[in-house]
Amino acid sequence: MRRTPYTAPKPRRKLALLLAAHHEELVIEQTIRSAIRAGMNRKYIYVVDDNSSDSTSKIVRGLIGKENLLRVRRSGKGLAITKAAKKFKLAEKYQWIHIADADGGFARDYFWVFRRKLNPKHAAATGYIRSLPGAYISQYRVVEYTLGMEIQRRFQAATHTVSVIPGPTSCFRYDVFKQVDFANKSLTEDFDVTLQLHRKKLGTVQFIPEAVAYTQDPLRFKDFVKQITRWNRGIMQGMQRHRIGLKFNRIDAYLSYQVFQNFLFFVNYFILLPVLAINRNPAQIIATTFIMDVLITLGIVVAVALKTRRWDILSAYPLIYAMRWVSLYVFMRAFYDVAIRRKFRADFGDGFWGTAGRRYASNVDLVTTN
Repeated sequence: MRRTPYTAPKPRRKLALLLAAHHEELVIEQTIRSAIRAGMNRKYIYVVDDNSSDSTSKIVRGLIGKENLLRVRRSGKGLAITKAAKKFKLAEKYQWIHIADADGGFARDYFWVFRRKLNPKHAAATGYIRSLPGAYISQYRVVEYTLGMEIQRRFQAATHTVSVIPGPTSCFRYDVFKQVDFANKSLTEDFDVTLQLHRKKLGTVQFIPEAVAYTQDPLRFKDFVKQITRWNRGIMQGMQRHRIGLKFNRIDAYLSYQVFQNFLFFVNYFILLPVLAINRNPAQIIATTFIMDVLITLGIVVAVALKTRRWDILSAYPLIYAMRWVSLYVFMRAFYDVAIRRKFRADFGDGFWGTAGRRYASNVDLVTTN
């Protein structure tokens, strides 16, 4: 009997990039070109087009070829990613699979840094998010993202409590990639996937702050409110689905603290402060509190402007201050809807995109900009 000669398995390549797209003709060329400029070989870039009716697929074919493009029936981001990973056999060919949104971009050294820093002792990895220049919402997000990355994300990485691996910069070790369900139909599929890592004990998340990825934020106020409403409802939904707060471990403690912190902020300003003002000197207490709050927030905005060199956020300070209260209101409304009215708790929807209509062409050339 003849024995079949042993054939060694082909060595896995280090990293693949998978972009999920739906009506992205305004942005996807910049995203792909920035990835190539950032050190990603176009042969290892893959795109799944979720039934776009615009020229998204045509643009992609011209940049990376038809062999790395998959068009699917309307599936939603999570299911589209799952279909593409299976079609291209990404988990069989690569050590790491990097997923990114089609409306962002990468700093010039992003993938050079990412490949060098990736540590297989971690299950997943994520980089540093910055907002692409845009309108006042982008200016507010500069502050929000910088505080989130410099304080919260560094703390989360040190304590193994990373709560969300965000869409613009999410990377998974191949064996872990095969064990998580991207097609979870959650309002925030990236948050749900991250909670799966914690609940299944698949490993920790590595934070690579030197790898900077960019994301496009809404231009219009109504799109901003719609976006953060979905985010907050999705977070509450994910916490309910994965029973966060009912187990004695790090992620439960951290997320419970985050919700409590926001709730306590609301109580202090809208319940305790009015009660205190009524019983003492209302005008003095309210004026003093308001002035202190304005000055502290202004100090934070100035520090962020110095850190990011985004001087435009200084002129937008009044709007930035107002947006903070809008965000608090949306959080409280989502908490009321999901936790008290018990809406959206099991309404996981279809996982479809809700962002295609708010895309806009950016005037920032990420191919030549850090």
